Amino acid sequence: MNKRDLRTILLVEDSLADAEMAIDALREAKLANPVVHVEDGVECLDWLHRRGRFAGRAEDEPAVILLDIKMPRMDGLEVLQELRSEEKWKRLPVVILSSSREESDLARSWNLGVNAYVLKPVDVDQFFKAVQTLGHFWAVLNQRPDGE
Repeated sequence: MNKRDLRTILLVEDSLADAEMAIDALREAKLANPVVHVEDGVECLDWLHRRGRFAGRAEDEPAVILLDIKMPRMDGLEVLQELRSEEKWKRLPVVILSSSREESDLARSWNLGVNAYVLKPVDVDQFFKAVQTLGHFWAVLNQRPDGE
């Protein structure tokens, strides 16, 4: 598999510090997959639908979306709801990576079809390890049917 065949990891995170840590963790895990960072749910959907500033991007589907919940403009649960309502995105792997420990967020995420819900550890080393494990599993180990 060459670099061109590697699918993108789409990171949707409004906290620049958390986004930088996640990107650093993915790089440290030596994943060759490109990582795209967008800052909220509106940008996530714009990236996926190739509209606005993302209109000219290459047509590819991400390997996984790492999605925060609490974001301005459009939160992660609204994004997840929209993704699961569209046939094209129903099976796209989405991992909630959030500091929210609210039972309602957890339950709603699972009800909307999230693939995993991971609490952001407070400890930086634990955060790195969690993101590295997520990236490795979803970008390298997870297999999807041909044509997806």
